[in-house]
Amino acid sequence: MTRIPFIEARFFDPHDTQRMIEERLMTQLRRFRVADLSFPIPESEEDDEHAPSIPLALSDSDRRKISRRAKRLLELREAASGLSHLKRDDRERLEVLRDGARLIKIPSEHRADELAAALHSEMPWMAPATEMVWHAMRRSVREGWPGLHLPPILLDGPPGIGKSHFARRLGEVLSAPTTVIEATGENASFGVVGSQRGWGSAHPGRLIATILDSRIANPVMVVNEVEKAGPVVSNKGIAFGLPEGLLPLLEPMTARRWSCPYYQVRFDMSWVTWVLTSNNYRLLPGPLLSRCPPLRLQPLTLSDLIWFAQRQARERGLSEPSTDALIETLEAAFVPPQQRSLRLVIRLLDRAADLQNTPMRH
Repeated sequence: MTRIPFIEARFFDPHDTQRMIEERLMTQLRRFRVADLSFPIPESEEDDEHAPSIPLALSDSDRRKISRRAKRLLELREAASGLSHLKRDDRERLEVLRDGARLIKIPSEHRADELAAALHSEMPWMAPATEMVWHAMRRSVREGWPGLHLPPILLDGPPGIGKSHFARRLGEVLSAPTTVIEATGENASFGVVGSQRGWGSAHPGRLIATILDSRIANPVMVVNEVEKAGPVVSNKGIAFGLPEGLLPLLEPMTARRWSCPYYQVRFDMSWVTWVLTSNNYRLLPGPLLSRCPPLRLQPLTLSDLIWFAQRQARERGLSEPSTDALIETLEAAFVPPQQRSLRLVIRLLDRAADLQNTPMRH
């Protein structure tokens, strides 16, 4: 994996104490004075036969100056780090980013073809999404990018067609860390991007936590049913809704120097893969749609349901008679297109497995 600078901060050796800096400054001062022949040698050392081989003694004034200089150096170093406002625990948490973060990379266009084919073989009805991912993977290789970069994706379509499952499978196929966020449980952006320091409930968001845990700069972040995230407005009229919190992260220019509300440090979030799902994109604000145009997905067909049922039946080890009975049930049932759902098939599969494994009565 390629490693990139990820945090706008400088890390210094935490074990480099003031005492250690003072000792180095003292040693350096002695070397300068020994090299300077015009420097007067103290009378106590003129007649000392060991004087040429031992360091010159330093006065109390020298030591006080060195102490002040060492203290000032530590203060300047602290200011230059960009982390001086953080508590020790938070600084140690960010220490894992000292050498940057890694990027997942697609090694060749052929490998991109293989990954896209694997996705399509599992969920052929998600072809528009798979094709978008496929072209982006090939582009990352063709243009020589240091890692995989996928544009933000908004999967819009009826419930139950596998949008969330596709997003999770994408992360698995890419071997990328994946975090799933339910927008219905994240009314404010705090859960995703974090909340500002100084608040009683201040905490880092799921996004930065995912990267700190994995040390990978292009994880897959999934936001389910993003249109259902309710608006949250402070007493001062400031919006903290999830769509507003996502806007700077979906725009490459602002994501490259995204400021974390909790750590108050800038990070390069431009490599993160965002997959948003919705059942009705029209409920989303225009600024979000301009950054993440909806990819319209069609309702499942009966053939899609049967194909999914057969594949799952094989993976679960269902017998041929059980599978045939399940397919007959799907074919006989009248299910309107908008109500065709993978959840329906999964319930039938669970029922078939229970019946198959029920002990026979004698």
